[in-house]
Amino acid sequence: MIILSLQSGTSADGIDVALVEATTSGDPVTPELTIVSRWSRTLDWAPELRARILAYADGESLDAGAHTALTTAIGHGFAAAAATAISDSGLAPDLVVSHGQTVFHWVEDGRARGTLQLGEPAWIAEATDAPVLSNLRAADIAAGGQGAPLMGLFDAAFFGPAVDVASLNLGGIANLQLLRPDGSSLAFDTGPANVLIDATVAEHSGGALGFDRDGALAAAGTAHDGVLAALLAHPYLRQAVPKSTGRETFTLAVVRDAEATAGVRLELPDLIATLTRFTALTVADALRRTGPDVRTVVASGGGVLNPSLIRELSDVLARDGVSLRTSDEFGIDPEFKESLLFAFLGFCSWHRIPVSLVQGIARIAGTISPGPRGFTLPAPLNGISRLSVAAAPNTGAHHAD
Repeated sequence: MIILSLQSGTSADGIDVALVEATTSGDPVTPELTIVSRWSRTLDWAPELRARILAYADGESLDAGAHTALTTAIGHGFAAAAATAISDSGLAPDLVVSHGQTVFHWVEDGRARGTLQLGEPAWIAEATDAPVLSNLRAADIAAGGQGAPLMGLFDAAFFGPAVDVASLNLGGIANLQLLRPDGSSLAFDTGPANVLIDATVAEHSGGALGFDRDGALAAAGTAHDGVLAALLAHPYLRQAVPKSTGRETFTLAVVRDAEATAGVRLELPDLIATLTRFTALTVADALRRTGPDVRTVVASGGGVLNPSLIRELSDVLARDGVSLRTSDEFGIDPEFKESLLFAFLGFCSWHRIPVSLVQGIARIAGTISPGPRGFTLPAPLNGISRLSVAAAPNTGAHHAD
């Protein structure tokens, strides 16, 4: 089947779109699944809409009318991105999976209470003539889970049982997936990856820049020990796992408070160097406390493109005898691993396979919005015995940044 995956991360820096072909083999009830990315691209949000998204995610109040207008506009954005993918690739999806745009992840006393992803799926269904799976996190939260991170589902199926390998996704938030001998995973958010770096660069540049391109600012600066110590005192870092967080917890106020505690006001390069080291140290500390047997970490996400962040991570992990590799060494584009994750999750839900983020909790993820012609579900499957990612043949599909 052809699955179209749509998602926009916490930094809302673009819509990741991928068309994935999923095929099964072996046992017809618990088959092996192979997924191939046929077309992928990151499409920009309209600048005015991106500004509205970030303002809402950062706490701007909206009345019911403005909220409705925003989720509709985001739905239009996803629908347009999906239509572009279909037109450019020549592929018609059997299913669209839209993660939507997260604007709030509600955690109280260590427990997830709710989560809000915007982007009305009916617009996507209308534009693609296909059913749309959305609202992917709510069922797990209602059952007592965190609803995040979801990457552990993919990695448990892809890597299989292990004790010495973990995966790390460096998006706005960093999440770590520890693989277990029974084939499950322990997945949780360690803290910020890019969210504080991106927000700080945007603030200091008046919005002209959105991230630390090539890690140049961090490379030009020097981390400040006092500010770093204040950042490392954040209470989230001491919470027990599994846990989840978002940009509503790690705001620019966290950075300002850390500078105030240290009694300094850093120049931008020094501040970005400090925040970059903060990400590296929080990841390494989380791994040290929860995965002492891990010897290899496989990283993906936009943060992989930041040489300063990767250098800091490599150095701090090496002190514990852990090597850092990237997912492209395993045939997975680091920028589009999440797109493959959502395609995998869509395949599972389409075939009524419950997924489990926490042992003892397994639910079918998401809600299906019918396409104009409705939909017919296939026969259910008992599970996936193995997940593999294959290279796409030369079909004219392409990956554009």
